[in-house]
Amino acid sequence: PDGSLRPATEKHLREARKKIGMVFQQFNLFPNMKVLQNITEAPVSVLGMDRDEAEARARELLDLVGLSGKTDAHPSQLSGGQQQRVAIARALAMRPEILLLDEVTSALDPELVAGVLELLSDIARNTDITMLCVTHEMNFARDVSKTVLMFDAGRVVESGPPEKIFTDPAHERTREFLAAVL
Repeated sequence: PDGSLRPATEKHLREARKKIGMVFQQFNLFPNMKVLQNITEAPVSVLGMDRDEAEARARELLDLVGLSGKTDAHPSQLSGGQQQRVAIARALAMRPEILLLDEVTSALDPELVAGVLELLSDIARNTDITMLCVTHEMNFARDVSKTVLMFDAGRVVESGPPEKIFTDPAHERTREFLAAVL
């Protein structure tokens, strides 16, 4: 009310977190739950969604990620790429406004990376979800981003549209990084 900054209340944080989905490097699926349960647990427990509605949504998302036949599999029965697709479906089940993606391809075999990146590209093209991606996949970043940020030692050293960052970076550290990875 007085315009000063204050720590957010727990209630505010809970409400904000409901709008954010997270996909981790290591999938973080619940090993004791089948795929369908992994996707429906949070919408039912956190959002209070009806279980039938959550399961219907989970089946739609499994179809979207190409795993409609895996509802009764446990994570240990899936490949790394399949586990990451389930993790993406699980994050989308919460109907997030923002999707945080932390090096989602780093734990995958190189031949599985393209499929996960294509799925994320489809999500970027076909939804209004804001995606914040931490990635070393520079071609993916260039193709799907509206804004690219270059971090060095925990600080943003450069930001801008991908065309600018990838073709004419202003910061020496960005030039060095791109020269090393492209």
